[in-house]
Amino acid sequence: MTTSKGRRAPAPHERQRDPERTKARIIEAATAVFAAKGFAGARVSEIAARAGVNQQLISYYFDGKEGLYREMGRRWRAHEAEAMPDELPLAELIKRYVRESVDNFGGRLLAWDGLADTGDDDSEEAQERNARLRHEVEALRRRQEAGEIDARFDPAALHLIALSAANALAVYPHIARGLFGADPTSPELVERYAEQLALLISQNTGGAPAEKD
Repeated sequence: MTTSKGRRAPAPHERQRDPERTKARIIEAATAVFAAKGFAGARVSEIAARAGVNQQLISYYFDGKEGLYREMGRRWRAHEAEAMPDELPLAELIKRYVRESVDNFGGRLLAWDGLADTGDDDSEEAQERNARLRHEVEALRRRQEAGEIDARFDPAALHLIALSAANALAVYPHIARGLFGADPTSPELVERYAEQLALLISQNTGGAPAEKD
C-alpha cells in the first residue's frame, strides 16, 4: 500500500462544480480505464483526461488511485445489491449478471482482480467483497430450502460456476467472436447468451425454465 500524498484544495473554479457530479464522472472514467488496463496498468492522468477534470481532483476526492479503486468496488457492490436483489427468480438473476458483466465492465474488472490476486483477504475491500459473496451463497441456500434448487448442489460451487459463465462474454471476447461470429458486446448477442445460460442453469438445478422478458 503506497502512502497517499497530501490533498490539494480545489481551485475556486473547481469548487463551483457539483462535487457529486464530478465524482461520478471520475468513477465512470476510472471504470473504463481499469477495465481496459487493470489496476497496475491504469494511469491517474488518463482517468483524469477521460473524465475532463484536473488530475489533482482525484487525490482530493479519493485520496489517489488506490482510494479511487476502493470506491469503485464499494459502489459496484452497492449497485449489485440493488440491481440483483435476492428475491429475483434465479433465471432473471443469471440474465442480469450477464448484462452487468458486459454493460458495466463487471466481468473485465473481476478478471483483472483475479489475475492480480495476492491471496490477501485481510484488507477492508477484501472483507467487504467476501461478506457480499457469503451473502449470495446464503441466498442460494435459502432457495434450496424453498425447493427452487436441487439440494445436491453445493451453493458456493454453484455460485462460482454461474458467475464464471455469466462473465464469459467479457472475459473471453475472442472466443465469443469465434463461436458466434458476432461482436460479444452487441445487445443481440448479450441477450441471446443470457437467455441460453439462464435456461441451462434453471433446467439443471431444479429451477423453473427461463422466462422471456
